[in-house]
Amino acid sequence: EAAIRYGTMAKMNPPLREEEDRLAIIQGLADGTIDIIATDHAPHTTEEKARPVTQAPSGIIGLETALPLAITGLVNEGYLTLSRLLRLMSTNPANLYHLDAGYLAENGPADLVLIDTAAEVIPGNYASKASNTPLTGWSLKGKVVKTMASGKVVYSSEEVL
Repeated sequence: EAAIRYGTMAKMNPPLREEEDRLAIIQGLADGTIDIIATDHAPHTTEEKARPVTQAPSGIIGLETALPLAITGLVNEGYLTLSRLLRLMSTNPANLYHLDAGYLAENGPADLVLIDTAAEVIPGNYASKASNTPLTGWSLKGKVVKTMASGKVVYSSEEVL
């Protein structure tokens, strides 16, 4: 259904699956079988995605939509707590790769993302140079307000620094 509705904007590897598969992934996230959420940010040009479905490359952008989509579809639907989601997207990946990240502590790395979980986000005005995603125009919750790396603001919803 998604492939018909969104065409090449929904073409990705692995491909979108059936509802029972989506629910099984959610169950795995909820029960700890799956312990990380990550994106494979795969930008493609408008020209590439305009090709016939058999010739268009697979992949969608995900960096700007992952958190609002997860807040909307997992937290706000009651599948995960916000705390669990944030562990899945920060602490757990940092631990897997032995990174000094994913936590708050005095003299820590000071990498932070400030989120307004109630704010509406409508994907469409992307900071990425690509816009290949079926999520354009969706109403999602969870606006990234600021991002800090090593204690410095590197993104603000008002401007990209």
